Amino acid sequence: MELFKPGRVYDFMGQRVFWIPLSIVLIVVSCILMIVPGPNYGTDFKGGTEVEIAFTGALDANRVREAVAKSGFASPDVVQVQDKANAAHFLIRVQEVSALDDAKKHAIEAAMCHGAGAPSDCPNDVHATEVKFSAGGDKISARFETEPNLASLSARVKAAGVSFRESETNPQVVNPRDHRVEIQVPSKGDELVEGLRRELGAELVPERPLRVEWVGPKAGKQLRDGARNSVAIAIVFIMLYLALRFDLRFAPGVVLACVHDAVVVIGVFIALRKEITLSTIAAVLTIVGYSMNDTIVVYDRIRENLGKHKKKTFAEVINLSVSETLSRTLLTSGATMLSVLAFLVWGTGVIKDFALAMIIGIVAGTYSSIYVAAPLTEWIDGKLSKSDAVKNSAARRASAQPG
Repeated sequence: MELFKPGRVYDFMGQRVFWIPLSIVLIVVSCILMIVPGPNYGTDFKGGTEVEIAFTGALDANRVREAVAKSGFASPDVVQVQDKANAAHFLIRVQEVSALDDAKKHAIEAAMCHGAGAPSDCPNDVHATEVKFSAGGDKISARFETEPNLASLSARVKAAGVSFRESETNPQVVNPRDHRVEIQVPSKGDELVEGLRRELGAELVPERPLRVEWVGPKAGKQLRDGARNSVAIAIVFIMLYLALRFDLRFAPGVVLACVHDAVVVIGVFIALRKEITLSTIAAVLTIVGYSMNDTIVVYDRIRENLGKHKKKTFAEVINLSVSETLSRTLLTSGATMLSVLAFLVWGTGVIKDFALAMIIGIVAGTYSSIYVAAPLTEWIDGKLSKSDAVKNSAARRASAQPG
């Protein structure tokens, strides 16, 4: 299928004087946005607790935010989820992660006769040899020398100011052989829901949220660093592949095009105040691969035409090659765009943001193959040709001199 008349050549390189400055502006603006106001990291990267709740009555985001703040959580982030079945569907994010602070952890260890603060008259059936706390502060795991007395243990831990989750099996012995006990305590998500029920009323707030997730600050930093490194490593390997597949003239153009597309996508997300999450990074990596594939198709045609049309300039070869692959590029990009557009229109939450990133990346990737990668390759070819001409001229002058 041909969208354009076969044999027709468009002067793409003649228009690069307008499009190259646009690309520079987009990259500069995106880099500025990364500093001011900076990325809006999701819970994946900055840490915290995220609770998804579908309220049973009409509420707006401001009222929910006020209720969360009155419940003792600082700087809550409340986002309304687009849900046709329930208009009062919200994502609530708070910075707090663990329900157990250091002081309370020390008190629990003392109650279990473990650590430096343990009393000297501890009975053997509550004497713990090991105490561990989950990162979210919702689970206490302890190991004892002998079979523990659960009733006595519960009383001592509750006396330290810790409340238990309501359950017939809490606490429970999870491994009788090594006398390991697990105690479940309310998490920050549970505290947030309980605070909402207290502030808004039990008739509006369900007993259980739809979803509770938490990420510690240390884990969030590790995820953020890993995401940045994964994008950088992917680009480095792309450059190595292209250097072997083509030659060094072509590799920088693809790398710059991939960086251009990734930076533009992140810049648009920051401008729209969209969250940067692991799904966003997954979309960026997908875009990098998509952009590389599209650029390689153009490069492969350029390499073929360089051998066929040796009398043409490099810019003319680029115009011919891009014109010959233009129908294929638009059909491929258009088909991919239609598929992703469906997710943008009818998707929700993370899927919608992923689709938005993909659409921006498809447009940027198609554009950068023509007006970022190709012009840079032409510029590098010109520099290398000029350098070779200077060397050849010097060699001829040296050979012409009498020995």
